[in-house]
Formats: sequence, structure tokens, C-alpha cells
Amino acid sequence: MYRQVLGAAGPLDGRRIVEVGCGLGVGCALALREYRPERVTGMDIHPQQLDRARRTNAELLEASPSALRFVRGAAEEMPFGDGEFDCVYSVEAAQHFDDMTAFGREAARLLRPGGRVAVASFFTPDDDPEHGARLASYLETFADGLDVARPVTVLTDALTRAGLTDARAVSIGPDVWHGWDRWLADQWKPGTWPRNFLKAYEQRHLDYYLVTAGRPQD
Repeated sequence: MYRQVLGAAGPLDGRRIVEVGCGLGVGCALALREYRPERVTGMDIHPQQLDRARRTNAELLEASPSALRFVRGAAEEMPFGDGEFDCVYSVEAAQHFDDMTAFGREAARLLRPGGRVAVASFFTPDDDPEHGARLASYLETFADGLDVARPVTVLTDALTRAGLTDARAVSIGPDVWHGWDRWLADQWKPGTWPRNFLKAYEQRHLDYYLVTAGRPQD
């Protein structure tokens, strides 16, 4: 998934990139090792996750102190300067964002001319209100509000309103959901709520998307 997202962000050699919702920093480490950016910044709102990311990547941080850092911040208000990055990317975090409009505005603000944003996450395929009710009945994360049921157009529209161009969403569900369910099967029995992600996809209440957009050259 990280390789697909980073590949969609365009050439990253010598660029500055930031991951929104970096978690353990696995994607940051992969980006640094395989895509040769000048600097990778991992940002997460949870200090415990950042502590884990620093522990997980301690050797890499020691070996490349100027090339990797982890910073606390929210997707809706990022602690960086205007035009600081060539790429803003996020993998399986956008379903948690409180305000997609604010995220779109922040992503556009952080990008240099010619920069790109790439986001992979799960959304509803359209704005039918039935999707939210169904997802809440199937999946605990939607019932308790950790995951938010929103159509993917909420993100593409937010990026467009923020001044980015060519915002598009491509379904990658056929390549994600069955493998995800096989991974979950190692820990969860059939009929338990995490196994309902595949059910939600098959009933067309949820899908997985790769969303991209770019900032025009000035």
C-alpha cells in the first residue's frame, strides 16, 4: 500500500515529504529507504504513537538524523510552514480526520508548486445516508465514531476547493479487501466485527480508494 501511494505521488528523489497519521513510522522508513527523499517527516496526533515510532526507527533516526523526524500535529492544523513539502501523503488515517475541508486546506498550504497529495483510505462510495447506519451496525469503529462514514467525494471536493487540481479517486478495493480479510482471519473468527469490513465492501457500503491531487506550478 505504501509503495502504491508513494508511487502515485510522483518522483520523490531529493524531495521533502510528510506522512499525515504516521503511526509506527513504518511507511516513513520505507519511503526513506526506497524513494531517496531529502527528508521524511512523520506526523501523528497521538504522542504515544510518536514514542513508538521513535523506538521502532531508533537505528534509522541515529543513522540519518537530518533525513527523518517525527512531529506531533493534527491533520486539520499541521505545525509546518507554507510550501514546506513536495508531497503530502497519508495511508489509512483519513477515515479518522475530523474535518476534511481543513485537511484539504492544510495539504494545499504545505505543498510547493508542482507538489502532490496522495491519500489511501476507506470511504463510502456515494452520499447515501444508509451507508452510515449499515456501517455502524456492522463495525464497532464506525459505531463508536473512531471511523467516520463519508463519501470519497468529500475529500476530492475539499482538495479542489483548496486550489489543488486534477483531484481524482480510484477504487483499489478489489486489491485490498480480500487480502485484508485473510490477514484478519489470523486473529478474528468469522462473524466477529472486524471480519465485517469485507461484508461492508461486498454490500457496497464501503470501498477503499487512492485519492490524488496536485498543486499547479506557479
